[in-house]
Amino acid sequence: MSLKRRVNAALPATVRDRLASPPPRTGPPVTGDRLLTAPAFVLSSVRSGSTLLRVLLNTHSQIHAPHELHLRNIWVRTRHHNTEWALHEMDLDPAQLTYLLWDRLLHRQLERSGKRILVNKTPSDVFIVDRIRECWPDARFIFLLRHPVAIVRSRAKVGTFDADANAARVLRYCEAVEKARTSLEGLTVRYEDVASDPAAETKRLCEFLGVAWEPGMVEYGEGDHGRFRRGIGDWNDKLKSGQVQPPPPPPPESDVPPLLRPIAAAWGYLPT
Repeated sequence: MSLKRRVNAALPATVRDRLASPPPRTGPPVTGDRLLTAPAFVLSSVRSGSTLLRVLLNTHSQIHAPHELHLRNIWVRTRHHNTEWALHEMDLDPAQLTYLLWDRLLHRQLERSGKRILVNKTPSDVFIVDRIRECWPDARFIFLLRHPVAIVRSRAKVGTFDADANAARVLRYCEAVEKARTSLEGLTVRYEDVASDPAAETKRLCEFLGVAWEPGMVEYGEGDHGRFRRGIGDWNDKLKSGQVQPPPPPPPESDVPPLLRPIAAAWGYLPT
């Protein structure tokens, strides 16, 4: 057995577990630990128009909405029991360090933008809502909905997926969004409404975020939103056009598979 394996075998089980997986959830932040105030998070499924919503918001002079940051995959782990003991003496643990890192990362992006309100969007955030709330108890939430069948079709255009597996994956995201939407306060918006009447929907969003609406928000092509590339948001030509495009017509009710009918009804896309 190598020296490294012998050392790891001698570590307490709790330490070994922390080496192998993200840190467990912890308690509320200590006063002064957070640099961000009331960050907002867009909670949505994949392929729901969240990148369009991001660039519309990011066009505002006081709102910074960066590309997808994937906080779910950013976490701190320790590699030695001495580090665990040192953190314990400072009333810290790996989970709290993770939250400090998240906060510092988002605050850095906000400071570099010169704006004052941070809106973060990454579809996988729907699976770490409890951690987001634990990190920022004052976090605000925007729930972005889209017809589930339209999501499935949009996702099918960007990859080769088994039809049933594609629908099941979309449902997993949608159910996570609905769980958050029914348990948290926030603002619900629909992709179809954003694409049909961006002025009206951005007015609602600005009111929710506590800023005055700016007409130029709908002309997102005039702003600098970083590169559009796979992995950090939508990257298709429709988005790159810089113009809000009208949504496709809604799928007929007969096209909604049984698996997606309950969530489609819950979101008002089917009669209940």
